[in-house]
Formats: sequence, C-alpha cells, structure tokens
Amino acid sequence: MKILLSADDIQRRVAEMARQIADDYRGQPITIIGVLTGCLMFLADLVRHLDLPLRIGLLQASSYRGATTTPGALRVQPELLPDLRGRHVLLLDDILDTGQTLAYLREHLQTLGVASLRIAVLLRKEGRQQALLHVDYRGFDIPDAFVVGYGLDYNDEYRHLPYVAVLSDDIALSPGT
Repeated sequence: MKILLSADDIQRRVAEMARQIADDYRGQPITIIGVLTGCLMFLADLVRHLDLPLRIGLLQASSYRGATTTPGALRVQPELLPDLRGRHVLLLDDILDTGQTLAYLREHLQTLGVASLRIAVLLRKEGRQQALLHVDYRGFDIPDAFVVGYGLDYNDEYRHLPYVAVLSDDIALSPGT
C-alpha cells in the first residue's frame, strides 16, 4: 500500500484542528458526536488536544459493509447518543466521501434541539460530494481513492495503522480478505 498521509502529518494536523476548534468555541462546553467506527483514532487524538469542557457521544452509521469499496444503503444506529438538547455539538467523522451520511446525520441531530452544530472530518475526498454540506473543520483533501488506516478500514481490517494509505487493487480484489 502507498502511504498517503504519514502518522506525523496526521498528528500535526489534528493538533492544529484542535486549536481552531478551541478558539471557535472559546471555552463553551461542547458535545462531540463521533461516527463509529472510523472516527475512533481521530476522536481520541483530537480530544487529547482540546482544553474545553466536553462530553463524548457515539453513533453508528455505515454505508460500506464487508469486502466492498463502493457504498451501499446507509444504516444508522443512534442508540448511543446522549441528550443533546441545548448543547453545542461537533459532529466528527473520519472521511467525507459523497456527503450523504453526514448530511443525513446533520439533519437528524438538528431535530434533537441542539444549540449549534458544526462538522469536522479528517479527510475529504476530492470530487466525490453529492450532498450539499458545509464542513467547518477539515484535516486533509485527498484524491478519490479507497483509503485505510487511522481508523478507516477495508473489511474491518487496517484501522490500527497510524497512517493513511491507499488500498492497493490486489488487496481489494483478493478473495477472502
């Protein structure tokens, strides 16, 4: 696999994003809602840099299942969400691809009575957005390729890698992976 973003580059950018988020919220308490499972590395590293009163909630949403590199039907499981009424919410995801998942989640969270809602993504795939979506915080723009590492997976593997790499075709096409 070809490394697209090194572990050092990711850590440096996450720290920069945390400073921007802290400046924008100016000490106000926030609730960070992470989209499972891909956000876990990003979420953990980001909150370590935030000097803000915060809560963490999680929800599961996925359109990729098993050994596929193309999205399918969106499935959302919001059972892990805390009460968000009157809270400033930061929706956090690993990657902005078509934008359909984040657009749906944004609409859902806004119905829960949040005081404000901002969106942060580590990665944005260039040229893939189909849904109109404003992202407040973005780590990196990347080419339209299937990537793994730093929380992103292929068939539930490669999440543990400390960097982001382009999945090679021989891995994506091999049976049994």
